[in-house]
Amino acid sequence: MPDPGKPFHLAYVFQRFPTFTQTFCAREILELERQGVRPLIFSVRDPRDEPAQSYPESLKERVIFLPDEEGLKAHATALRESGLLPKPARTALRHWGKAHDKMRVYEAIWIQGEIQRRAPYLRHAHGHFAGLAARTMWWLRQFSGLTYSFTAHANDVFCGEVDTPVPLDLLMRDASRIITVSDYTVQRLSREFPVAAPKLRRVYNGLDLEKWIGANAGQPGGIGSRRIYSVGRLIEKKGYDDLIRACAVLRDRNVSFTCHIVGGGPLEEALRNLIRDLRLENLVFLEGEQNQDFIIDHLAHQAHVFALACVTEADGGMDNLPTVIMEAMAVGIPCVSTRLAGIPEMILEGKTGLLTGERRPEDFAHCLETLLNDESLCRRFGQAGFELARERFDKSVTTRSLKRALVSGGLVRFDPGLIGSQPDLAEDYRHQRALRLRETLGAWFSPPGRRIHLLLEGANAPQPRA
Repeated sequence: MPDPGKPFHLAYVFQRFPTFTQTFCAREILELERQGVRPLIFSVRDPRDEPAQSYPESLKERVIFLPDEEGLKAHATALRESGLLPKPARTALRHWGKAHDKMRVYEAIWIQGEIQRRAPYLRHAHGHFAGLAARTMWWLRQFSGLTYSFTAHANDVFCGEVDTPVPLDLLMRDASRIITVSDYTVQRLSREFPVAAPKLRRVYNGLDLEKWIGANAGQPGGIGSRRIYSVGRLIEKKGYDDLIRACAVLRDRNVSFTCHIVGGGPLEEALRNLIRDLRLENLVFLEGEQNQDFIIDHLAHQAHVFALACVTEADGGMDNLPTVIMEAMAVGIPCVSTRLAGIPEMILEGKTGLLTGERRPEDFAHCLETLLNDESLCRRFGQAGFELARERFDKSVTTRSLKRALVSGGLVRFDPGLIGSQPDLAEDYRHQRALRLRETLGAWFSPPGRRIHLLLEGANAPQPRA
């Protein structure tokens, strides 16, 4: 629990927080707080009717929930009638009329007032996904001058919304920093949005690996069971139809196995029909939705190999860095997946698992057969994956990277306490202070055409960190 008497370092704006569908957001907030960062947290939607899952119930007490739509409009009307509504906000409300997404304007007006009341010194807001919350922060920037950043994940940037006054290219252009969760996404977004390339930083999603690693200390009990496990929503991008077809290939090759798919979703009936059509009822089992304890137990003690045949959807949507692959690695079982987006950054081909092209069930079956028939290879891959999960994806590691990405962009309030716990931040703070000084001098003292910051360019001038 953060010290309530200390000032906030930055604001966080979520569309819905905390929620069991995005537990990585709760992990990030809790780990930031553990490492000394104090965020002022806003949630546009109110999920307090959800039961707490994988986060403490007390987390909800630290969130500022926005009023409903009518409450937001009434707040803006009261400010306008009293003459306190900032001119940019008045202009925006008149200009956009009844345009789609206009509620983002009302949300930004309300959040600006709360920041002025609770933490008027704050200069920056961060959020997750290039969606509703990011567009709200874009408007907040127009009204208050606060800078913003966001973490881009997968479909929010692979097939983002286009029917909005604040499209993805505008969000990318005006953000002060863009965090994304794989090297693949950094490269893709740099190509698609060159203006944003200098602002992009890769920070992997962080996992709370203690439960997973503690389940068996990286020594899986299921290798040799010949059980294939997969976990995920039953949706197109998970490629479960290809996994089931790969199982038919294994059966036809007389390979001994069973396959267990944990999860629910809209394709459940279609997948059951496919299992029936391929006569796999005694080999492939849809286990339905299960809680985390069930998944940890089965991956740690019953799985021989983990499989996820990810594919690109018809609209371009796809997984980027499926969390469940990290979790399978954390219990030390080998993984098979496809060479898609950031997956090769988790499954190092031939080191922690095997990869195929997407939509190639025969090749996928060959990878599964290789691992089902070679327990020593499974243990070698599993151990390497276990070590990689600890080194690359543990939340303490990823949160330190996030802190540095934000500090190096000049986005986190200066705090000597943060430097004490992470000395490498000191250099980033010094660089940002020098850069702001150059900008201030240039604005104050340079006549037109002879800005002083041009005179300060040179070998001794501090430069932004890469």
